[in-house]
Amino acid sequence: MTSTKTRQLERIRISLWILVAAAVLALSGVYFVRTIWVREPSPPITVGEAAIRSDFSLIDHNGNRVTEADFLGRWQLVFFGFTYCPDVCPTTLAYLGNVLDRLGGEVEHVAPIFITVDPSRDTPQVMAEYVQAFHPKLVGLTGSEAEVAAAAQSFRVYYEKNGRGDGSGRIPDGTLRAHLSDDSGRPL
Repeated sequence: MTSTKTRQLERIRISLWILVAAAVLALSGVYFVRTIWVREPSPPITVGEAAIRSDFSLIDHNGNRVTEADFLGRWQLVFFGFTYCPDVCPTTLAYLGNVLDRLGGEVEHVAPIFITVDPSRDTPQVMAEYVQAFHPKLVGLTGSEAEVAAAAQSFRVYYEKNGRGDGSGRIPDGTLRAHLSDDSGRPL
């Protein structure tokens, strides 16, 4: 009986050593593959510039037709929104006004522009009253639905009118972000 137990223990011992050897081989293989065969990923390749461009022909809050060329020589800070916006637009424009105040004399080198995505409500008169509440240098731009859509497309801004509102119309939804372009109109 002791010889049977001895044989069983011997088989267990051999099996354990085989498992240890297999584990060592497996770990060595993983180490070998990770250190020798696996290469570092190549760095990302960036080609060209963003497909964003400052390209528009709209009406400013004084009733004058303007294009991006009217702002060349100044850094353009462009924000899309609408005057009926309950929170994000006024908060962003208030922050923008604060930044413009902090620029002091350098503010002359910046063209802060607010382009509406709701031109049916945001007439030049409405825009004039709205933008002046935030900063005297802020320029409000509006136009026809097609002109605003073309401007939004050039900046790669998405918007649409949803079904919410107070009965006077629908509230636009979309991307709300500011775009910064250098003094030559190139987006940054």
